[in-house]
Amino acid sequence: MTARDTFDLTLSRTIRAPRQRVFDAFVKPELLRQWFGPRGYAIVAATVDPRVGGRYKVTMKQRTSDPVTVVGEYREIKAPERITFTWKWESEPMSNLPETLVTVSLVERRGEHGPETDLTLLHSGFPAPEARDGHRVGWGQCVNRLADATDARGTAATITVFGDPRSSYVRATRMALAEKGVKYTYEPLAPHCEELLALNPFGHIPAFRDGDFALYETSAIIRYIDECFDGTPLVSGNPWNRATMEQWTSAISFYCYDTMVRRYALQYVFPKGEGGAPDRKTIDAAVPEIKKQLGILNEAYGPRNILVGDQITVPDLLLAPILFYVGMFPEGKAALAEVPNVTRAHAWIAERPSFKETAPKLG
Repeated sequence: MTARDTFDLTLSRTIRAPRQRVFDAFVKPELLRQWFGPRGYAIVAATVDPRVGGRYKVTMKQRTSDPVTVVGEYREIKAPERITFTWKWESEPMSNLPETLVTVSLVERRGEHGPETDLTLLHSGFPAPEARDGHRVGWGQCVNRLADATDARGTAATITVFGDPRSSYVRATRMALAEKGVKYTYEPLAPHCEELLALNPFGHIPAFRDGDFALYETSAIIRYIDECFDGTPLVSGNPWNRATMEQWTSAISFYCYDTMVRRYALQYVFPKGEGGAPDRKTIDAAVPEIKKQLGILNEAYGPRNILVGDQITVPDLLLAPILFYVGMFPEGKAALAEVPNVTRAHAWIAERPSFKETAPKLG
């Protein structure tokens, strides 16, 4: 196989940090451990001998998988401009891939907020496009974590949530980040605007971005947050609880949201009835269904403040912002007074910092 038969991967990223700090993150083991590996992986062992001819060995592990190890030799070290090293997987199934070469180039420039580093990563020598593309997401995630570790903003340098702060789904996403203790950047965007459509072709909110990786649909976003970051799990751990969690996630999204938000609360927020008044026909048809759904939830809660297991999970995050709106209007407030388990559980989650910090400003 000649060089012309191989395939290369190139990634570029601007990191708001001095070049020396970014370079050190590649060659100092205590810094390497903070970012090397995709989201959701922890470094369990790392040895680094950063000199030409020196070798490195890094073992990383995902929560639910066996550890994997990559090794290599340093071919060039020109601090703080460039570093080149070979790349070889020791672990199956990637151990059958040939040794490849990674070159990292760093250029510092003055940015609006201080020194910035333009990083270019060239990973060359892949035998097939599938092998190259299989490393694209992994390196993208690594570079995201590198930015987290070197930028003073931490994860807010890479994690961004987009959407209207009044949306219950946007709020649920922001609550998930707060529950996990993950810093993020928030950008208010209206549904179907041009910027949002570039992230979600369906035009709905929220949208989410981690570096170059974009994601939409609230449940998927929360699952990604949960798997990628440490902290209290937001997904139940055993099969029956996970199944029950999925049941409530679907029920709240498909039934409760439609009745309690679309057909009830939004009739007050955006009144479309005669003379600019709320549409009484739509509201009056929704109220009996709201009472029925609240009764089902009341039974499900029983004496507990969560729907599944022994910790907050996805459906709790989805439901809390919905009940917030239900309680704002007269029929909803009266219906909540009839379901003590629901009102107790909602009062409990409403006291959590994640709920308070994400409260929308309402006119």
